[in-house]
Amino acid sequence: MNILAIETSCDETSVAIIKDGHKEIATTILSQMNTHAVFGGVVPEIASRMHIENITIVIEDVLKKANMKLTDIDAFAVTYGPGLIGSLLVGLMAAKTLAFIYNKPLIPVHHIAGHIYANNLVKPLEFPLMALVVSGGHTELIYMKEHYNFQSLGSTLDDAVGEAYDKVARVINVPYPGGPLVDKLAHQGNDSYNLPLPLNDDSYNSSFSGLKSAVINLVHNEKQKGNAIIPENMAASFQNRVVEILTKKTMHALKDYNVKNLIVAGGVAANKGLRESLTKECITNNINLIIPEIKYCTDNAAMIGAAAYYAYKRGDQADLNLNAKAVETLK
Repeated sequence: MNILAIETSCDETSVAIIKDGHKEIATTILSQMNTHAVFGGVVPEIASRMHIENITIVIEDVLKKANMKLTDIDAFAVTYGPGLIGSLLVGLMAAKTLAFIYNKPLIPVHHIAGHIYANNLVKPLEFPLMALVVSGGHTELIYMKEHYNFQSLGSTLDDAVGEAYDKVARVINVPYPGGPLVDKLAHQGNDSYNLPLPLNDDSYNSSFSGLKSAVINLVHNEKQKGNAIIPENMAASFQNRVVEILTKKTMHALKDYNVKNLIVAGGVAANKGLRESLTKECITNNINLIIPEIKYCTDNAAMIGAAAYYAYKRGDQADLNLNAKAVETLK
């Protein structure tokens, strides 16, 4: 089954063709990162306008890469939420138009489900499993006992981990996108600043606003005293707290649910510090760990096509009334 998938939830215009939920035939991504970097973050109105400019170009390019025609496609899939509403609508209208014209199924895919199924492009998912979803908009622990069966155990009570990274990056004068650069700095510095371990309890929830505020206050106080902040050391102290609490909560959930399979998903899955920590703990505790390649961590349509195959097998299919949802719980 060849599925053409469209992902436009934020600032990447991406289209992919995926076969049977695991084989990537072709993927194209047009990133708007350089445009939004000027503003220090994603500007929703600019993002949606750029998606309009790019969507047909990306569709044509992926078909050329795959040496296929639209008549070779068995179904069309699209991210319907969550995300920036204007950006989502562009991808949604493109997918609905193609499904209507070619009279093929339209498969709605939740953005987080896509991130989880990016791992299926690396290795077939084994159940039961625990998924740690970490990105600019999400921090969740999800239990899966079978394909397309999602049980949210805990989530962030405030800032998502990727959001906290970007805010801390701005405080220590690291340019957008801050997350990857903070990770790089953290490996060059020493953990020399006294920062709290956020929401250090027995729940599966997380909270990063307090840690972010602690960094902001510390930087402000040091400046008031005339002391210079060492960016590498602040990055190391901040990242060590984030990695420690995420690792602790994830291993806690794996033990409580007696699960031996862990997958990591989302943009922060590319974080070197988190990868190193989870790899070490999983080896120690005999846990099967899967982390996708860097190219599958950030937003891409390949992950949407992978998830769409299993969504379709479950019976998920939408009509032309399908609408975009800026906020949507994974079910």
